[in-house]
Amino acid sequence: MVELDGDLTRKTWTVAEAAEAAGVGRDVIYQWKRRGKLTPVNPGRGWPRFRALDVLKVEAATRERAHRSQLSDAA
Repeated sequence: MVELDGDLTRKTWTVAEAAEAAGVGRDVIYQWKRRGKLTPVNPGRGWPRFRALDVLKVEAATRERAHRSQLSDAA
């Protein structure tokens, strides 16, 4: 389970952790990256890592555009 406590501006997540926190599949995280919605904090250095706060902001914006109010709406 992904921890949502602490300083989310400094915490970074792997693709798997970001997907779990956002309630989406790993492929969606890669789509957000390709579309420029998420930028890795370690570009060109192995597997991408994303700021936790950025992931949560993109997820919230995506949910808002889809007119969903909670993560559980997608499940």
